Amino acid sequence: MNTNQLSERLAMVASFVPQHTVLADIGSDHAYLPCYLMNKGIISKAIAGEVVKGPYEQAKRNVEANGFTNMIDVRLANGLQAIQPTDEVETVTIAGMGGTLITSILEAGKDLLSNVTRIIAQPNIHAIAIREWAVANNFYLVDEEILQEDGKIYEVLVLERGTASYTPTELLVGPILKEKASAVFHAKWEREMAEWMRVLAALDQAEQTEEIQQKKAVIEQQYELIRKVLTT
Repeated sequence: MNTNQLSERLAMVASFVPQHTVLADIGSDHAYLPCYLMNKGIISKAIAGEVVKGPYEQAKRNVEANGFTNMIDVRLANGLQAIQPTDEVETVTIAGMGGTLITSILEAGKDLLSNVTRIIAQPNIHAIAIREWAVANNFYLVDEEILQEDGKIYEVLVLERGTASYTPTELLVGPILKEKASAVFHAKWEREMAEWMRVLAALDQAEQTEEIQQKKAVIEQQYELIRKVLTT
């Protein structure tokens, strides 16, 4: 992967970035995504935010090597603190983290999202946390995709401003992914169901405390939700 050739996962994120937008890529790592989008003429300018010094320095080198120092500003900052009000950021991308961490970043910096019209999130796990955050903060899902790369399954969630309500099943699996019902979607949830069965078997061998019984009830409820999705 480099600034001209993204991984499938990041290429999917890039495909949802609007033309001529001002981008903030949070957790930008090597700044591959903003450099790629600038090379393609998709974005007008970008902020590449990184909280770790090493990746921050590498991002700066990549931006300089591509000749984008006047168009991509690499900043060492925690989460959305990389954004300043004068940046007029319209699109935020956050990729390659757990859904819970992405949600905490969005929540901690939501006052900095005033100009943002689209958030593109690529959680490695626990996408439900982002969907729940969206509902609570007047964003809704305009698209979702799921893909498999190097044996791992990733989801991409595209949020825009607006209100929506989702069922517990839709929050868990994604309302749009549920409708698309791709082969990768089925593979993901078949894996999850197999893992839940393994956990339930282990819990059955444990002392049946109230806590264990509650854990079993939650897993069994989720299992039944997914079973219905995959069989309808």
